[in-house]
Amino acid sequence: MPTRPIRIGVQLAPQHAPYEAIRDAIIELEELGVDIIFNWDHFFPLSGERDGLHFESWTMLAAIAEQTSRVELGALVNCNSYRNPSLQADMARTIDHISAKGGTGRFIFGTGAGWFERDYTEYGYEFGTPGTRIAALARDLPIIKERWTRLNPQPTRPIPILIGGGGEKKTLRIVAEHADIWHSFSDVPTLERKLGTLAEHGRAVGRDTSQIEISTELRRRTPEDADELVDLGATLFTVGLSGPHYNLDMVRDWLSWRDEHRSKLAS
Repeated sequence: MPTRPIRIGVQLAPQHAPYEAIRDAIIELEELGVDIIFNWDHFFPLSGERDGLHFESWTMLAAIAEQTSRVELGALVNCNSYRNPSLQADMARTIDHISAKGGTGRFIFGTGAGWFERDYTEYGYEFGTPGTRIAALARDLPIIKERWTRLNPQPTRPIPILIGGGGEKKTLRIVAEHADIWHSFSDVPTLERKLGTLAEHGRAVGRDTSQIEISTELRRRTPEDADELVDLGATLFTVGLSGPHYNLDMVRDWLSWRDEHRSKLAS
């Protein structure tokens, strides 16, 4: 049984829907009691009509920070390649303050190396290779963290870093060094193996990786599947929703599952 509470995040894909529909879904998701609202950092739809309606991640996150009062928020995940690291740090710090509303900020800095080639080619970024993009992420995260110490004002809290990706040789090494949350799409056998690899990287860099929250998605999973992932240590589970109509029925079901687990942990 995990010591952290089970949390439910919803990735609200900003595609195929007018912004009014996205805004309304955010209101309802916070009222339902989800723990985190994510979007994604792409410039075009990832499914459906390739030139369908789509909105940009970071400007939307600032709006979500202002619109909400309780839920945490972030990208699942930011693309490190699009913006220099100091700018990313400053944007994250700003959204942290927007979301604080007199208290502690609610922003999660979810990031990754990037992968969707069309984003790069149509917006004029160098696509490079998986190796160069991962190397850039490893280079930029220390710069981002150091910039947070020099901004005025500084963030309201140590901004949690979520890293997405499952590469065992390079990505998990970066996770071991920098992540507060690790997100992957692993099934049970894969997650068990990758957690062992992550622990090895942690020993190499001098970090106890049990401190890292384990996150995965709930696409096509049953509650029994999710229970097995909980047994391995996963505590953050994300539901993906896409426009044009954001049907929240699945979210309600998974919130009930979450609350059952929380009741067991409390008893």
